[in-house]
Amino acid sequence: MAGDEVTFGEFIAKLRTRKGWYQRDLAAEAGRSEEWVSGVERGLIPVRNVEMLALLARVLGTTLEELLTHPQPVRAAPSSPRRKASSARLTPSPAAEEDDDEVRRRELLAAAAAAVFTPVVGAQPAAARPTPLAPLEDLLLYGTAGIPGRREPTAASVHSSITTARQDFRAARYDALAQALPGWIAAAQSTGSAEESARNVAALYNIAARLCIKIGDNGLVAITSDRALTAARAGGDGLIIAEAQRMVSSAWRRQGHLSRATDIVVRAAHDLQRDASVPESARLAARGDLFATAAYTAAKLGDRSYAHSLIGEAADNACAAGRASGQVDGSQGIALHHLSVHYELGDSGQAIELARTINPAALPTAERQARFFTDVARVFDQWGKPEQAFRALLAAEQAAPQEIRRRAVREVATDLLRHDRSLPGIRDFAARSGVQLG
Repeated sequence: MAGDEVTFGEFIAKLRTRKGWYQRDLAAEAGRSEEWVSGVERGLIPVRNVEMLALLARVLGTTLEELLTHPQPVRAAPSSPRRKASSARLTPSPAAEEDDDEVRRRELLAAAAAAVFTPVVGAQPAAARPTPLAPLEDLLLYGTAGIPGRREPTAASVHSSITTARQDFRAARYDALAQALPGWIAAAQSTGSAEESARNVAALYNIAARLCIKIGDNGLVAITSDRALTAARAGGDGLIIAEAQRMVSSAWRRQGHLSRATDIVVRAAHDLQRDASVPESARLAARGDLFATAAYTAAKLGDRSYAHSLIGEAADNACAAGRASGQVDGSQGIALHHLSVHYELGDSGQAIELARTINPAALPTAERQARFFTDVARVFDQWGKPEQAFRALLAAEQAAPQEIRRRAVREVATDLLRHDRSLPGIRDFAARSGVQLG
């Protein structure tokens, strides 16, 4: 090779400089660390992955073919002693190395050509990917689900599965939860008395409905919430019934029936008030959640006074629940709903002022932390502040990576792409969230 030939790393550095970017800017755009970019530009780290090569070509304004004309280091990475020892034993000739490079180059070009002529360019749309809800669909539609483990399920194992399901949801481990839920539901259906089984099945279907909301399958939200409410009424537990009614309300809201959705949870809150079998603190906390859901739906309907009245009711109940229990303080959770109410009513400034009072580190679960940052991103996007919106999306991803596949996240990412493609890293983030890139 000629001594004055521009190497791959030097070419990358030249293109980056031409765009006025620092290494950290290219790192953000490529979804890698600043140290990785430095290693590539200094010839210490080879880039062989065709997807990464195509991404670099796109963000730097060149072509894959042009990138591949610049030589990369052929030595093994310093941190891979096993590969170094193997290379020393084989001692390939320079001619053999050149042949290998040419073969690799042809393979990369063939893969790139295939990608160019694929109907969907860039990230595949989320709807075309295998859904993690397929096992749940099989249970709902065909009644097929294997009970986990080799032993017969017991009351203790079923209760343990409910606890684990709640933990998985709160930690935003949605893929694992989607795989496990059908088996847990099947086990709950076959264990205990009729009432006990119904309560456990309802609790699991409530979690399933929340999972479907996260993943954005409105059809399954309707089915799972209906199953939850049917089982909950058979089980007779007031709290589980109230939660199932909240899920049914969400299903109606997602189908555009906003007035009915609001009425469902308001009535559920009044019914729960009269249920003396439920401890006072738990009853107040649940009523707070019901009124908060109603407030959000009323805000979507555009009923400003009713939405503010309902969120006030929610806050009063949450505070009373804290006083009654001496432990539970649901005010932060209500504040998240209040933030959403401001967003739906178009009150961006008030939403941001409220958000400044919320400490995300104090939110008890990864799911709530990610939901907070997602709502902040939506508000900043609504307010026309793209940089702050994108930083909030990245914070949501850091809190709970699987949360960024929500429709709300994809909508913000799409809007940012439409109006400010210069944000370093936005295209890569959009692809990770499932946005179809053109």
